[in-house]
Amino acid sequence: MKVVLADDHRMMREGLRALLEKAGVQVIGEAANGHEVIAEVQRLLPDIVVMDIAMPGLNGIEATRRLAVEMPAVKVVALSMNADRRYVIAMLDAGAAGYLLKNSASEELLTALQVVSQGETYVTSAIAGSIGDRPTPGDAQRPEPARPLSPREREVLQLIAEGKSSKEIGTVLGIAVTTVETHRRQLMAKLKLRTIAELTKYAVREGLTSVEP
Repeated sequence: MKVVLADDHRMMREGLRALLEKAGVQVIGEAANGHEVIAEVQRLLPDIVVMDIAMPGLNGIEATRRLAVEMPAVKVVALSMNADRRYVIAMLDAGAAGYLLKNSASEELLTALQVVSQGETYVTSAIAGSIGDRPTPGDAQRPEPARPLSPREREVLQLIAEGKSSKEIGTVLGIAVTTVETHRRQLMAKLKLRTIAELTKYAVREGLTSVEP
């Protein structure tokens, strides 16, 4: 089994690597954000990615969504500090085959990898009971925009929530500042929000970033 680790904390990656390699799992690559993990997966072709959710630049949910489209044979196991059902559902909807909490990784990660490698889904028992009913568009806890956000809009939204300026966002994404500002206006229109603080709260609620406004 070949695995790539994606987490923005080096010590976490080192701990996971030690755990997996001791059990005979081949860790063939590491990444600190969503963009890096996509590049590593394309380069190394692993069987499974162990994916953190709250990573800068491009979060684990968006990275998983892209991998599900571009590299569908690669399985993703989400590893997060967050037990909120909205994060769990967002990752599963994005294409993840597993979800477990970091505080139980040492006990459950190997089991999760084995289950997922056999084509099944693994969700830690600590949260499995809370996700039986997926939220609907009318769910008051998870309002949906009238028009779905595009992948680029979600990228821009995450970077806005992380406090990046339009110029910085343009540099990160390789687009013009005027294009960034257009995306920001479209986000506000779609989400019916008026301020950066409101956009940030929305991004946190939807699991796009863990940065608090």
